[in-house]
Parts: sequence; C-alpha cells; structure tokens
Amino acid sequence: MTYNDYVYFLMFLPVSLIVYQLLNQKIRYISLLIFSLAFISLFGTSSIIFPFVIATIIYITSHMLERQKSLCKVALKQADGEQKKRIKSRFTKKKRIILAFGIVLTLSMLIILKYFDFFAKAINHIRGAAYTGEKISMLHLITPIGISFYTLQAIGYMADVYWDKTSAEKNYFKLLLFLCFFPTVMEGPICSYANIKSKLFSGEPLKSDNLANGSIRIVWGLFKKIVVADRLYVIVTALFDSGQSYSGAYIIIAAISYTIQLYMEFSGCMDIVIGSGWLFGIKLPENFRQPFLSKNASEFWRRWHITLGVWLKTYIFYPVSMSAPVKKWNQFGKEKLNKHVTMIVMSALALFPVWICNGLWHGAGWNYIFYGMYYFVIIMLELILEPVGKNITDTFKISENNKLISFFKTFKTWIIIFIGELFFRANSLAQGFDMFFAMFRDFHLSTFTDGSIFSLGLSRADFLVAVFGAIIVFAVGIIRERHENILEIISGKRLYIRWTIYISLILAVIIFGAYGAGYMEVDFIYANF
Repeated sequence: MTYNDYVYFLMFLPVSLIVYQLLNQKIRYISLLIFSLAFISLFGTSSIIFPFVIATIIYITSHMLERQKSLCKVALKQADGEQKKRIKSRFTKKKRIILAFGIVLTLSMLIILKYFDFFAKAINHIRGAAYTGEKISMLHLITPIGISFYTLQAIGYMADVYWDKTSAEKNYFKLLLFLCFFPTVMEGPICSYANIKSKLFSGEPLKSDNLANGSIRIVWGLFKKIVVADRLYVIVTALFDSGQSYSGAYIIIAAISYTIQLYMEFSGCMDIVIGSGWLFGIKLPENFRQPFLSKNASEFWRRWHITLGVWLKTYIFYPVSMSAPVKKWNQFGKEKLNKHVTMIVMSALALFPVWICNGLWHGAGWNYIFYGMYYFVIIMLELILEPVGKNITDTFKISENNKLISFFKTFKTWIIIFIGELFFRANSLAQGFDMFFAMFRDFHLSTFTDGSIFSLGLSRADFLVAVFGAIIVFAVGIIRERHENILEIISGKRLYIRWTIYISLILAVIIFGAYGAGYMEVDFIYANF
C-alpha cells in the first residue's frame, strides 16, 4: 500500500481518523503509533524491527547526554573559576564521544543495508585490477522502507539534544512515533523533533477546517501523481531503458520528461503526506517552493527537497564550517588573501561533504555520487563568478529586477536542472554520459513537431492531458509564489466558486487519472531512496 493507493485514502486514513477521534486525548498518539507500525509492516513484517532498533539507540544516547549535562552542572557548582574550564572541557569530550557512538550505531545500519554491496563491488573492482584474490561477497539485502528518512531524523534528534536545542524525550513510544509516523515514513519530509513534537503528541480533536484543507491537499497531490507523473513515466521508461537507441532531441525529451515526472511525483507525494498530517491537525514542513522559478542552482536547492537541504545545512555544513581546520583557513585567508578567495575556499571545504552526502543519500550508485558532485561544481562556479556578474550589471547599469535578465537566469537554471536529472535517472553513470553526448548527435528540431514522440508508448490524447496537467500545476505554482497560501485565496471566494474548484479537481483525478486497463501502478520514486 502506497499513498496513491485507493486503499490508503479510502480505507486506511478514514479508519485511523475514526479510531484517533474515539480515543482519549492523552493516548491518541498511541493510535498514530499503532497505525504507523501497521503501515510499515505492509512492506514486510521485518521492516518494523528497524525503527525499534534506531529508537532504542537514540533513546539511550539522548539520556546518556542528559545525564552528562546534569553531572556537569553539579560539578560546576562545587568548582572554582580555574576548575570550571577543565570540568566543561572534560564533560564536553564525554558528550562528543557519546554522540559519536550513537551516530555511528545509527548510521551503521543504513550503511550495511543500503551501501554494503556498492562499496564491496567497488573494492572488488579495485582489488581485481591489482591482483587476483578472494572477492567480498555481496549481501543482497533489502533496504527497509523509509530507513533513509528516519535515520536522518534520528541523527538530527541526537545532535539537537547534544546542542541543547531540545531535551531528551522520556517517553520511548513518543520517540518511536516521531521516527515512523506513517505519512512521513516513506518519503519524508525530514522533520525536526523540536518543531513537530507539540502537534504530534497533543492529541487535538479533529476539526472540520483541518479535514477539509487536508482532503483538498491530498486530491491535489493525486492530480500531480496520477494525471501527470504516471503518464510521463511511460515516455521516461521507454527512453531511458533504450537510451543508446536514441539521440538528439529524444535525449532532451527524456531529460525534460523525467524532471517533470520527478517533480510531479515527489511534490505530489508531499501534498498527500502534508494533507494526511493536516487531517490530524499535525502541520508538517513544506518540501517544495516553486523550484523551477529559481535563478541559480543554490536557489533551486533552497526550493527543492527543502527539508533535506535544511538537514544537510544544519548537521553537516555548519559543523564543518565551524570546525578547527576551516576556522584556521578563515583566519589565514583574512591575513594573507583577499576576502573573495577566502570565502571560496571556505565554502568549498564546507560544501564538499554536503554534496557527497547528498549524492550518496539518494542511492548507492556512481551516478548519484556524480549528481552530488555536479551540483557542488555548479554552485562553486556560481560563487566564483558572482563578482564578474555583479561587475557586468553595474557597468551596464542593469537592474537585478530586469525581466530579460531574470528570464535568462531562470532558463540557464532549467538547463542545469535537466542535465543533472539526466544523470540522476540514468541506469548507470556510463549510460548518463552516453545519453548526454548523444544529445548532440543527429539533432533535429522536427522531432518535437513531427509526432514521433507518440511512438514512445503514450497516445496523443494522453500526452496532451499530461501537458495541460503540468501547465495547471505550474500556473498554480506562480500564484503560490505571489500569494503564500492559495487555500486561503480559494476559501475567500464565494461558496459556489469554491465547490466548483473542489469538484473539478476531484473529477479531473477520477476522469483523467492514469489507472485501470492499460496502466500499471507506478511506485513513488523517492520511496526507493
């Protein structure tokens, strides 16, 4: 069962809402936990073991950190000025060891389950080139659903306790619910414990406004997924599974189609997830903010998969940028070099691990590592060339709000995005490069207009439905860019206008949804990450 399955939104969600409402407010979070574990168990009963194990690790780790803090306070009360510094240093070191141990234990599960075979294959390849010897055996383990997402939440929770951003949760089952809350367990968003705990455990009764807004958000997500994304899946699969057979404009069609498919599917899933949380009065963080209106790669990643970007910035970028080596470089640069060069090197030192982790987090494959390094290089080039662009605009007195310049920047960003997603979707890094270079061979503009695109498995009618569906989504995105909450705009309209919009959206999903005869159910892409 996935979020686009009718069993989920016609049976699982209604039953969970009814049970939740019938229970006493103090124990409503228990019903959410039970339904969350039931949801995970549908992907294999062994899948529920891993949230329990990780919850146990972070529960023990966080309480060990709290104990060290308490002992430190007691010791400081009994110490004089000279001793206090040594005491703080000693307890800080202990806390760092505890945190590191908790993170290593938590990460080790993800690394073994998701990355062992990848690294073993790479080591075997290196060893095979040097000498013949016994190879490391592949484990062929199945990655449990959602482990990439709740592992990041677990690490973030332990770090927040270490940094005193939140106190250690005393209730083990609340901590377990935080990790495996069923709307977020499959594809996120990646939540901060401090930001979600008040709503997740409060057990507030169901409210009509939350039910209405949550339901509309779910239907909007289904529109993106089964009207647009699942149709484009047909074209994307045909082109990428036979990538070497196509060239020129077909590769551009593949890159653009996959980018739109991925956005419609992932953002559509987030709409369903956020809408599901909204039904219970639980507001989850947004994960997208009109990413295709970005004017550079950095802005794109502030708008795309927002919670992953925030996590990487908080728990990798900031700690690295505040580390002793980076601080030493910063001091050296201020004394010996100019400000821009110092900033570039410091940014590179902090951003490199961020983008390595970004690539690896998405999957155990060289194309994912390349994807991370691709954006690292692009963003570094943007930082390096930033003064050049500013000098040009200042020399010619071009306003930053110039529409032509804004369009050029946005179009340039689209090209960066499409190329990145081409490598991201490729079945291997080698195929990614083959398809990239094939783009420049036998290129004919007529491919876009002669109807040959309809030979890829999607009829003209279905193609037009996907195109018009995408146009509607992007139009709504432009409205959202200008007005923060489009639901408030709709709710401010007259009753007949509101219900015309709602009913039209529901009918569009029912009539134009890609399901039934001729369509296979398409799994969510990010569920595999």
